[in-house]
Amino acid sequence: MINMINIINKNSRILIATTNPGKEKELRELLKDIPAELVTPDNLGLRVDVEETGLTYAENASLKAKALCGISGLPTLADDTGLEVDFLEGRPGLHSARFSPLPGATDADRRRKLLAELMGKPKPWSAHFHCCVAVAFPEEEIRLFDGDVFGEIIDEERGDHGFGYDRIFYIPGAGQTLAEIDLALKNEFSHRAVAVRNAIPYLLGKFPRPAG
Repeated sequence: MINMINIINKNSRILIATTNPGKEKELRELLKDIPAELVTPDNLGLRVDVEETGLTYAENASLKAKALCGISGLPTLADDTGLEVDFLEGRPGLHSARFSPLPGATDADRRRKLLAELMGKPKPWSAHFHCCVAVAFPEEEIRLFDGDVFGEIIDEERGDHGFGYDRIFYIPGAGQTLAEIDLALKNEFSHRAVAVRNAIPYLLGKFPRPAG
């Protein structure tokens, strides 16, 4: 029986629906205790561009999870994440990854665009990241899990870790930006970490650890 359990777990896979190396690194660390192999679309040779037409983070995460689960036949974990800045009435929000109008915009372009819109507004520029994780299993209802981290935007880039807006997202309680915090600490309290941790009991119910 033990050998059979080991075989089952060895052949169990979860598709993490991202092509972002920074996000992949975070997710692999957060999901390391799930007894399943973590694979990405690149690992499977999949080139799928899911149009994020949802009106909420949950809808966009679900679109990605459902599409990639349907194509791959594998349980799939996808997320949609946005930065919401209070002075910008919650923008860039759902459009965080597409905030800059420049063709082929980089993370640095998006940060410059955000800071340009905040210039002249009184500080602190309070903001929070929201993350919704969607988990899809074939022929099952999609499950959703949420997480947030609160802080403020600063007008200087600090840190070499992370990606996206992390270099200008400052957490007063930590005295650092998300890009200054190492991965182990970031995965203790970040928006994505909270959402994934909320999903872990559900995933462990689907991929139980081997007895003994």
